[in-house]
Amino acid sequence: MKRSFSMIKDLRKIFPSLFTLKDNIIDIPDNYQWFITPDQEIIGIDVQELTKHDTALLSTLLSPYTITIPKPTPEEQLWIHRLKKNENDETVSPFRLVYFKMTKNQMKPLQFKEAIQDFFTKSVPIIWENQHEGIIIEELSDTIEEFISYEQIIDILMSDLYVNIKFFVGPTLDNLQHLQQLYANFITSSTQAFSFSEKPVITYTDAIIHGFIEQTDKRFRDEIIMVIFKDLVTDKELLHTLQTFIENNLNASVTAKILHMHRNSLQYRLDKFKDKTGIDIRRFDQAIIVYLGLLSIMHSD
Repeated sequence: MKRSFSMIKDLRKIFPSLFTLKDNIIDIPDNYQWFITPDQEIIGIDVQELTKHDTALLSTLLSPYTITIPKPTPEEQLWIHRLKKNENDETVSPFRLVYFKMTKNQMKPLQFKEAIQDFFTKSVPIIWENQHEGIIIEELSDTIEEFISYEQIIDILMSDLYVNIKFFVGPTLDNLQHLQQLYANFITSSTQAFSFSEKPVITYTDAIIHGFIEQTDKRFRDEIIMVIFKDLVTDKELLHTLQTFIENNLNASVTAKILHMHRNSLQYRLDKFKDKTGIDIRRFDQAIIVYLGLLSIMHSD
């Protein structure tokens, strides 16, 4: 990284317009030639400062790079401005932020944007963090009375375009007060949620409970794990069964189908857990305790 920094510093002496592309690429200069350094730093230089000889020489030292982020629309520029302000009395329709993350180099941003727009009756703003992550701003209106299902979007994108993608769905907001801080917290929460959950669609309510668990003392989490699971804590298959059962609203039929097992086999596992621990996970109040225990295991790994 030091070598890359030194190279960039030397190049900037020759090309004063040199611009380093950071993760947040909201403000991309126009008419720039882009390159990537050996340390994966993306730099751009105004084409007016480059001769053909300069471009050829730089292309031998660095790798030419193409920025594929769509240029922000006027509506997206408006939301970029809103996200940078904490105090804003502007009246807006109810909206929510939806963070998305794709596997790198699996789908071009413009292709993703076109695919997403097909699910909506009007254009939705997309604010890109980099070429595989960003924020969808989904608004309600007189013609759009309910939010879309991102589970449906994932099913279609994965089946038609073979794209591996995750969504983190934020709460509904009806004003722009403290939006800058909410936006920063939203980005942090989405990163944490993706690290703790394998679900393709995660909601802010999932993040809240993960946040509570993360704030607890490790010793307390270890005690919860020991009290609830005892020696069953090493039975990964059973723990996966319990988690799947809870995530499917304690529905035995759906859980058995997802786990590809007979319903009687599922009941046997649940009975085994009850016999060993005294906890009947089929009861909602006791399922909550087991879920907290499972989250404690997740946050202890």
